[in-house]
This record gives sequence, structure tokens and C-alpha cells, in this order.
Amino acid sequence: MVVKRNPDLTRKRILDSAFAEIYRHGFRSASVDRILADTGLTKGALYHHFPNKAALGYAVVEEIIGGHIVETWIQPLEESDDPITALSGLVSGMSEEQVAQMCDCGCPLNNLAQEMSPVDDEFRERIAAVFSLWREGIADRLRRGQADGLVRQDLDCDQVAGFIVAGIEGASGLAKNARDPKVLHACIGAMTAYLETLRA
Repeated sequence: MVVKRNPDLTRKRILDSAFAEIYRHGFRSASVDRILADTGLTKGALYHHFPNKAALGYAVVEEIIGGHIVETWIQPLEESDDPITALSGLVSGMSEEQVAQMCDCGCPLNNLAQEMSPVDDEFRERIAAVFSLWREGIADRLRRGQADGLVRQDLDCDQVAGFIVAGIEGASGLAKNARDPKVLHACIGAMTAYLETLRA
């Protein structure tokens, strides 16, 4: 019996494993050997898809982390009837498992921004593109909310979107450092209260 190879599935396995490894250990301490052990693949199979560790890291940022931002933030906002209610739900809707993960490991995008942006321009540019996508997604939906009469007309939606993303990322950093869910919940409470002030 001939087993058919699925290159796309293999690539996805590598990316998922690399994301978990980088999230836990950071990019520079991430081990290719641990990724191979987790996937059961050879170095040849990994380097067939990614020529080096840096290329693998860049793909994790663009495809896994960027994809997560789209699925978690952009799409739900685009599909919502009320951007303020949707944003409040996204901010406060983390499960206890997600809260524990945030307190343990923080935000993967913020982690890489702190670790790699000062030392690798290729990482910095890709991370900046994901942050920009996130901010623009929020700002665009707020502008639609203004047109629909749901969001205050006096708001600068780009500034507000930047502040929301900064608040979320700051909360994740505080929670990771404190290893205390109460810190994260306090930040979430303050953010949801702020969001209510944006209503028309």
C-alpha cells in the first residue's frame, strides 16, 4: 500500500508545533529538535518547507498568529451588528483556560514583539503588519459604527483602535508578570467600562 503524502498538512503540522514551541520558550530558545520530536518528522522534511529557523518563525507570525487575530478579532467584528457590544464580548469573553494561559505565557504576538523586534527587522516588520491589521480591523468597524449611529461621532477611530490594542497587550503583559488572574480581570473590567463610553 502506497501512503500518499500531503505537503500542506505536513506544513501545517510543522507550523502548529513551532507556534507552541515558540509560545512556550520564545523564538531564540525554541528548539528545532523538539519540534521534530513533536511532529515525528525529519530535519529534511522540515527544511523542505522552511529553509531555516528564521523562515519558520516568520511563517508562524504571518500565518498562525496573524490568522488567529483575523479569526478572533477581525471576523467577529465584521459580522457583528454593534461594534461596542462585540468588542466588549471579545475582551471579556475569555474562558478560564484562556485566562490561565495568558497568565502563564502572555500574548504570543506581544512576546515576539518584545523579544525579536529590537534584534531582527524581518521579524519586526511582520509583527508590525499583524498589529496594523488588528488596529485597522477595529478602526474600520468603529467607523462603520459611526455611520450607523452606534459610535460617538467625535472619536478618532484610528487612535481609539490603537489604544484598545495597547490596552489588551498591556493587560497580557501585566498578567504574565504577575501570574495572577485577578490582574487580568481588573484590566478587562476597566477596558469594558471604557468601551461603554464610546457609544453614541
